[in-house]
Amino acid sequence: MFNVVLYQPEIPPNTGNIIRLCANVGAVLHLIRPFAFELEDRRLRRAGLDYREWATVQVHDSLEAFEQAASPPRLLGFSTKATRCYAALRYRPGDALLFGPETRGLPAPLLHSLSERQTLRIPMRPGNRSLNLSNAVAVVLYEAWRQHHFA
Repeated sequence: MFNVVLYQPEIPPNTGNIIRLCANVGAVLHLIRPFAFELEDRRLRRAGLDYREWATVQVHDSLEAFEQAASPPRLLGFSTKATRCYAALRYRPGDALLFGPETRGLPAPLLHSLSERQTLRIPMRPGNRSLNLSNAVAVVLYEAWRQHHFA
């Protein structure tokens, strides 16, 4: 129903947790190269448990390659730099939920290529930097799924 897109992920356990999340929610996980680990990394396998076999995971060489292959109706970028709250959006089936690498988030040129309506943030207390990537994906994905009555 939804596409989760990890742009150049860096931490294997986060990706493993997201594989497990996507398997349980029915979302397709797209990984955009380069990433800082191998898909056979034991830390990724440990975090994802045996859910890798139940998850749909696709690897793409670039964001453009992902867009060409998946043709998502909307690409939505999540960033601490966005002003619009993730819960203010009505999610649609097929939406691509784009998250940046753990240590730096989505790069500025990519963020600037998205309209203000396509960029969203998860509220946090003032002065805090960011959420863990797998937690951020879970917050957004469950809101999108909730809006569709967990179908």
